[in-house]
Amino acid sequence: MASLLDNIAKPSAVVLQLSLVLGFIFVLLKVAQLYQERKKIIKALEAFPGPPRHWLYGHNHLVRRELEYPYAFPRWFGLLPIDQTLKQLIMSSLFVSLGKGLLTLNGAKWFQHRKLLTPAFHYDVLKPYVTLMSDSVKVMLDKWEKRNTQRKTMEIFQDMSLMTLDTIMKCAFSYDTNCQTQNHADFYIKAVYDLTYLVVQRIRTLSLSDVFYGMTRKGHQFQEACKLAHTHTDKVIKERKLLLCNEKEREKILKKRHLDFLDILLCAKDEKGVGLSDEDLRAEVDTFMFGGHDTTASGISWLFYCMSLHPEHQQRCREEIQEILGERDTIEWEDLGKMTYTTMCIKESLRLFPPVPAVSRQLAKPITFSDGRSLPAGLFSLFICHAAVCHKWGTLIYDPMRFSPENSAQRHSHAFLPFSAGSRNCIGQQFAMNEMKVALALTLLHFELAPDPSRPPIPISQIVLKSSNGIHLHLKKIR
Repeated sequence: MASLLDNIAKPSAVVLQLSLVLGFIFVLLKVAQLYQERKKIIKALEAFPGPPRHWLYGHNHLVRRELEYPYAFPRWFGLLPIDQTLKQLIMSSLFVSLGKGLLTLNGAKWFQHRKLLTPAFHYDVLKPYVTLMSDSVKVMLDKWEKRNTQRKTMEIFQDMSLMTLDTIMKCAFSYDTNCQTQNHADFYIKAVYDLTYLVVQRIRTLSLSDVFYGMTRKGHQFQEACKLAHTHTDKVIKERKLLLCNEKEREKILKKRHLDFLDILLCAKDEKGVGLSDEDLRAEVDTFMFGGHDTTASGISWLFYCMSLHPEHQQRCREEIQEILGERDTIEWEDLGKMTYTTMCIKESLRLFPPVPAVSRQLAKPITFSDGRSLPAGLFSLFICHAAVCHKWGTLIYDPMRFSPENSAQRHSHAFLPFSAGSRNCIGQQFAMNEMKVALALTLLHFELAPDPSRPPIPISQIVLKSSNGIHLHLKKIR
């Protein structure tokens, strides 16, 4: 019996040993490959001066410090460039929370989605949204009028975030929410807020491992928020599909209300007659929700801050809006194109304080600059769009932090990147610009904006540009 067991055990032991040897060889080959790639990157980056890095943890100790180097410099997280590490971390978080939508896709599938989604942002679709935007802004202004009698200064970003979330719920789902007026909004609104907060927290703490992050308290909260958000979106898609499949019900629905984002996605078909799957639909709706409310809230909040600092530009915008609207207290689609100076002020504010303060690109092929320096294919480049940061990097012929709306008319298109550039620019930029115009116009009709000198905002670059201490303004009612 013992000899029989020995004979059985011997092949098993040989297989185990062989597996260990092959595994060890695989690991060695992988380490050698990474070492060669790292040597190649180090050599390429030698031409770009930067802060000294530690051999093991790179620039991890400098992540939150401001550094002054001309034009560009490398940053390392441990043994790898920090942009590649952050890209991995951000994409890992976004894949779980948003799925595979425009923000996270690439290649042929990204191109297909972009093509199918483009009609959702045609001006004929955007027209009725102006009324929805106005309604949401007026709710916010009513809150401010009541609150303004009780205190002299107020923090605006939280209210702005609720207002833009209210707007996007109406435009994406044709869903009226009371999130601006009720302290206890429904579970979906809370899930969206939780996801936004938790993604930012994970990136700030550099929690790279999905497994270990999932074991933490915040990891459990993140998974629960994802589940709630996805369940809600799936439910809405299923219900809408049933209605749109019935021609009579479809006609009734579309007569009662505008064509919303979800309607267009459900009806979208490519040249072969193929539409988006349920999984794709959910990803795109969640991406629109996630990417469209906090970014716009940031843009409007910093715009109001810029207006408060420059009363002469604020008054000129107010006069332009009053001339366009006359005695009206409502904004129509045709009014937006007439807001010439107001649009210039919005663009200048976006240049100074872009809602998304950095744009990342992976090099598809090697690139050589005019001075002879080059970068290899596969490297991730992070472009800082925040003027306050760029101001520290180089000597310019004018002060980049000067608020000069007139400069927007002559500015090179690639010197203005709040909506990125190229084929992967923000598909919703016209939606965001319209919402900013509506919010500023209606607000300036009712309030004068002034800064709070005791609490100037402190810009902090997360996924969205925010202020670490909020954005506090004085609001003086004018009518």
